[in-house]
Order: sequence, then C-alpha cells, then structure tokens
Amino acid sequence: MMTKSLQIHPQDNVAVALVGLVKGNEMTVGKDRITLLDDVPAKHKYAMRDIDTDADVIMYGVLVGKATQPIKKGALLSTSNIRHASGEYRVSQRKTDWIRPDVSRWHERTFMGYHRSNGAVGVKNYWLLIPLVFCENKNVSLIHETLVKELGYQRASSPYAGLVRELKRLYQAGGTDEATLATAIDTETIGTGDRLFAHVDGIKMLTHTLGCGGTKDDARTLCGLLAGYVTHPNVAGATVLSLGCQNAQISLLEAEIAKRDASFNKPLYILEQQRIGNEADLLREAVQQTFMGLVQANEVVRQPTPLSKLCIGLECGGSDGFSGISANPALGYTADVLVALGASVVLSEFPELCGVEQELSDRCVDEELAGKFVHLMQAYQHRAEAVGSGFDSNPSAGNIRDGLITDAIKSAGAAKKGGTSPVVDVLDYPDKVTKPGLTLLCTPGSDIESTTAEVGSGATVVVFTTGLGTPTGNPIAPVVKVATNTPLYEKMNDIIDLDAGTVVRGEEGIEAAGERILEHIIRVASGEEIVKAEVGGHDDFIPWKRGISL
Repeated sequence: MMTKSLQIHPQDNVAVALVGLVKGNEMTVGKDRITLLDDVPAKHKYAMRDIDTDADVIMYGVLVGKATQPIKKGALLSTSNIRHASGEYRVSQRKTDWIRPDVSRWHERTFMGYHRSNGAVGVKNYWLLIPLVFCENKNVSLIHETLVKELGYQRASSPYAGLVRELKRLYQAGGTDEATLATAIDTETIGTGDRLFAHVDGIKMLTHTLGCGGTKDDARTLCGLLAGYVTHPNVAGATVLSLGCQNAQISLLEAEIAKRDASFNKPLYILEQQRIGNEADLLREAVQQTFMGLVQANEVVRQPTPLSKLCIGLECGGSDGFSGISANPALGYTADVLVALGASVVLSEFPELCGVEQELSDRCVDEELAGKFVHLMQAYQHRAEAVGSGFDSNPSAGNIRDGLITDAIKSAGAAKKGGTSPVVDVLDYPDKVTKPGLTLLCTPGSDIESTTAEVGSGATVVVFTTGLGTPTGNPIAPVVKVATNTPLYEKMNDIIDLDAGTVVRGEEGIEAAGERILEHIIRVASGEEIVKAEVGGHDDFIPWKRGISL
C-alpha cells in the first residue's frame, strides 16, 4: 500500500503529501498521529506539530523557513504563513567520511567513446561553428544551414511540413471553417539524408548575443566558455568567425584554449572578416576549411572506454515538491557510484544550494576549498542583493505552485543530486573540471545558463531532473531528462527519458532508481540511445553574463 505522506528527516517538523490529502483525515507519520486542518495537495507540506510565529521550519534536517504566524499541527504550509530562511555557515571542520556504494558490478563495464589525443574521451563527435561576436551570427547560421543540408545532417523535412501543405490545400479548396481545417493530417515523416561523414555525429553552432559592448571581463569569460566547448571531448574540431574589432579578440580565445589544453591539436580554423574583406570570400574560405576538418574528424571512431572517463553534469529545472525525494536523491546515488568508479560529476546552480552551504563546505576535502566555496556563495548573494534581489527570490511561480515555497526548501532538495561523496574541487565559471570526484561549479540557477556552463566545464553527459517538464538540451552534450513523478513522464514523454515516479509510489528504492539512471547513461554515452532533447533538436546555448554593458 502506497504511503500517503513522508517525514524526510527525523528532525523535520513538517511532512510531505505524496498524494492529495483531505481536511479531517488522520495521518500517521512515524509515531505521530495528525488530523489535517486543511486540504493538502500532493507535493505540499503540513505541520507535524504546532509552530509559533518566527519559529524554525525544518525540512531535510535543515532550516528552510520561519513561520510568519502561528501554524497549527495539521495545517497546510504556504507562502502566507512561512517565509524563506536559511542557516548561517562558515568554514568549519572537515566531514569527508562517506559510505562508498558497492560498485563491483560496474568495475569491468565500458562505454564506446571517442578518444582524444590529450586522454579525454567524448560520447559524441561534433564539429562546431562559433561566432566570436554576435555580428557573425548570420554568417555562422548560413554556413551551418548549407553544411547540414548538403552533408546529410538535415531532417528530410519539418515534421509539420505535411500539415501545412494539407491546410493550404484545404484552404485553397474553399475549406475555410475551423472544422474542415481541423481534419488536416500530418503525413510527413522525419528522416535524415545519407550522411557523407559516418563518424561525425553532427555540425553544431553556438550563436549568442555577446562578444562586444560589455566589459573586458565579459569578453574574457565568453572566450573561456567558448574555449571549453572547443577543447571539449565531444568536439572533433571547430570553425570560428571573428569580425575583428570586438572585445572578444582571437588572442583571448587562443589563450583560454591553451589554458585548458596546453597540447591542443584538434583542427581549428579562425577567420576574421575585417581582414579578409569580402563576405563571400569569408564564407567560401570557411566552408572549404570546415570541409577539410570534417574529413579529419571522420577518422575518429568509437572505442571501449572505462566508466572512469565519464564526466556527468547534475542539473535540475522545473522542480516540484517530489524532486528532493525521488529523482534528485536517485541521481545523487548515481553520482556516488560514478565517483566510486573514478569518474567526475559536477554540481552547479549555486542559488539552489542556499541553506545547505554548511554541509557542502564541511564536505570539501580541505579548508582552502571550503573557504573558496563560502566566498563564492557569499559574493553571489551580495551581488544579487545589490540589484534588489537575493536567493530568496529564486523559486519560480511553477516551483511554488508545486510545493517549493521557499528557496531553502527548493535548495535542500536540489542538493540531493550531489550525493554524499567529498567535494574534491570548487570552480568559478567558466573554469574546467580537472579532477575525478564531485566538483562544485558556480553557475546561476537558470536551467540553460547552468547546463551551458556545466558542458563548457567538461561535462560529456548532463542528467537533468524535472518535476514540471522542460525541453532543455545542449548542442554537444546529451541531456538525459528524469521525471520526478509518473504523470509528468506519461504526459511529456516526447521530451523526458526516464521516470523516477516509481520511488514516490514505493515501487522502487532510491538505489534501484539510481542504478537505472546509470545504465541509461552508459547506453547514451555509447551512442546506443539518443536522448529526447536531441531527437527534438533542442540545442540550447546561453552564456552567463555577469557584468554590465558599456
């Protein structure tokens, strides 16, 4: 029989409704018997005991809010009776002991990856087209359109082309009423042409709105991010277009590439429009050089690779009240297994670590790293406050509607993605992951900016948990979507890969769900499974812009 509500941590004074609960029902949570004073929608919380005004609201064993008025035992928690609050934090003693999961079943497992000369291994083999400044977006887009069409990477047609043709036919035949037009049927199928380069997975572009008009720091940061993509294991080579006069100079990009890979030897073509002059000459030269680079890229083939070569980004978006009890802890177990195997995992979204800073700081392997994490968190919060905001503004309308009514509640559940292993490194955006184990990467909570950053730092696959649904993808790294609840998975399985709602229903434990996620990652990394975001063409790329414009 399915449990109807859950106390997550023994110290919690609130419980989570796993199904919709009705006012007057008597709930048994552990040794407590609680009569509900309100209807409690699924994913929302109710008080397990009386909570006085300004008293602590505890969930996941940490402070997640303060009562703004007396809350009776059995009453629904909402934005009208609690406010955001989180505990203070500082560099303290190390707490790096952890229980390593049994990974014997995966020790000999491999995935089929693309081996690079610097020892890194990718799960894809892409060619990149990159504008150093937004002025070159049009030229990059034109090159991309031409190459994907002529080299067999373009879909045979839009899946909606047949629908438009049928609507056009009906309209021309005089069928102007809604009922007649509604009979149009899409008969067009999605397909791909014959690819000339069988071992090149695709040609991707990273168009953006930056490169000039901001500060020099903005330009350096952008070049660092782009260098992360150029040197990424999933990338075989790149063509870069520069206007010439922008802040994001070619020399900056080259310096950032060298910083990330001192022995960089992938094919890289950088063309400057103001030096070449005629736009047609620029495009002709770019196409010719890119074609020759694709010939080289096609020589790389998949080879067996130990799982220790994986680098997994841990991401969430469109979170709900089940995120912290199903998909996120399941992914956290996956992360622990990968760390025990010698792989790298990346936890980002610093605004969504608000309230669990002390735990993560204590898990850092030394005081220097702990201090760096504390400094980055405090600096980020101060910058947000300087523009009249703060981490307490983080929950979206969708988050709140589905039970995440304070940032600390959202953060305590989001942090579960990071598992329990020690923190081996702390990076500021857009630095590169260099160590096996759990790395913390400073990024915003925004889904696409954070995913973009994780991949730029080296994540070869991103696992993205969601309770509300999102189509987010990435141009060069597969983004595996995991639903926190089964109704979402069934409703949006065209963009979601896995269902962790089995945990909520009691059909599967956290460890079993985490193992299932890992098996899916291995298939994706080997090219045996294509993620839904890639099928749908969701190539989302948004750099994080911290500075001001000048």
